[in-house]
Amino acid sequence: MAYLTTQAGQPVIILKEGTSRSRGREARRNNFMAARVVAEVLKSTLGPRGMDKMLIDSLGDITITNDGAAILDEIDVAHPAAKMLVEVAKTQDDEVGDGTTTAVIFAGELLRRAEELLNQNIHPTVIVSGFRKAAQKAIETLNKVGTTADLKDREVLRKVARTAMASKAVGVARDHFAEIAVDAVKHITDQRGDKRVADIDHIQIIKKEGKSLFDTQLVRGIIIDKEVVHPGMPKRIENARIALLDCPLEVEKTEINAEIRIQDPAQMKAFLDKETRMLKEMVEKIKASGATILFCQKGLDDVAQHFLAKNGILTARRVKQSDMEKLARATDGKVITNLDDLKPKDLGKAGLVEERKVGDDEMIFVEKCKHPRSVAILIRAGLERMVDEAERAMHDALSVVADVVEDNKVVAGGGAIESEIAKVIRPYATKIGGREQLAIEAFADAIEIVPKTLAENAGLEAIDILVGLRSAHQKPKGHSMGVNVFKGEIVDMYKSGVIEPLRVKEQAVKSATGVASMVLRIDDVIASTKPEAPAGPPGGPGGEGYGEED
Repeated sequence: MAYLTTQAGQPVIILKEGTSRSRGREARRNNFMAARVVAEVLKSTLGPRGMDKMLIDSLGDITITNDGAAILDEIDVAHPAAKMLVEVAKTQDDEVGDGTTTAVIFAGELLRRAEELLNQNIHPTVIVSGFRKAAQKAIETLNKVGTTADLKDREVLRKVARTAMASKAVGVARDHFAEIAVDAVKHITDQRGDKRVADIDHIQIIKKEGKSLFDTQLVRGIIIDKEVVHPGMPKRIENARIALLDCPLEVEKTEINAEIRIQDPAQMKAFLDKETRMLKEMVEKIKASGATILFCQKGLDDVAQHFLAKNGILTARRVKQSDMEKLARATDGKVITNLDDLKPKDLGKAGLVEERKVGDDEMIFVEKCKHPRSVAILIRAGLERMVDEAERAMHDALSVVADVVEDNKVVAGGGAIESEIAKVIRPYATKIGGREQLAIEAFADAIEIVPKTLAENAGLEAIDILVGLRSAHQKPKGHSMGVNVFKGEIVDMYKSGVIEPLRVKEQAVKSATGVASMVLRIDDVIASTKPEAPAGPPGGPGGEGYGEED
């Protein structure tokens, strides 16, 4: 219970009983420790020589990954400061799709350096101000050092994708996955005025166990995870014309309760015949439009299925809305909400539509589309865990290629850009002077955690690597020198093909600085108690007066 005391010595209760409060150094120390523990969890996963984590949830489901966002998403974090670092990873993943581990371990290192400054009696506000100035200088350095990528040069995009997957378990299939990622993003890129937009939500990813990673394929179209509704329908149609319907092929029931009195069998037959005729007319409209394929988002009557099969129209029902939207983009068709509006110009086109068996399931492949603006990737691997990790690797590859396509700036990876930022910020700190100088220098030391961790995870001597990097970056055109974790040497990352999108690094700097500043400014933590379960009836189980004497 938190309270104040009046001059007369009487306590004045401020907070509810059971509320805990920590403030000043104690509050900061607890917050820093919680945030740094989260960063330490991810530290060993960074880089091509990073290790994986096995995560087991409350139901016993296993996830094996080294993807920072996936790890923090699976861990049930309780401490509020630690949750803020989880949010950093989520923001990084949502914004740029990669660099989650870098952002989190950088934030953790900023807080470690900040704690050292606090112990020297430097005020948190001064440290926050220094960090923000250093972050601004870091972003300026990124834009100055970053090189413009030629989007017609497929090799650059391939290298960016390969770098993003360097630490993933896909290993030998990296080149294959990189090719698929580049092709997929090129298909879905839209030109909107002067801007290029590559929304990877237009890329459908389907996972199926079986075969190997090398059997992962790009489908220039969409995969519908449904089977053909009627056995009498064709299973394969070439040069397909596709109708996309967002309305049911059923006789609608009335909204009000109605009673129909039938007095002889002829009336009953006429009633049923009328229903059949209505369904037949619906199918005739589809046939008249020239459609050979029908994808319906809603329900499909059995009688309508019969007529569709009779007309040789391959049909799938209850197709997801997201798949319908992708089909429209892939086939250049239009989703129709009223059957009467269906015209030949609304039909989509595909070179081949075929039902295939993938694993235990039947799927409909809509492929060989002429200019698909939405595509599908079918990921295969022999193990369920491997399929999941392959999907995460593909997501990272697609994200970084999309980042470069939208904002065609790249920087050297392998800790090169972090070493360059540290080199630029140290002399900048002396120009600022005062106590802020110490915070800016701490920022420079903190950002070197990336090359240092890369070296540690590879079993190299981290101090030797850092000294080698600092020396290499003092030379002219040394900004692209990074650490080759396989050989333990300082090499030119551009020549080694280790390239990352500038946008990923920029977001990591912004996210890490933002969360470190926020945690630093907290000097009071007030935690309310959890609401207690309602008590039973007074007097025990028997209600009022139970067990009492008269």
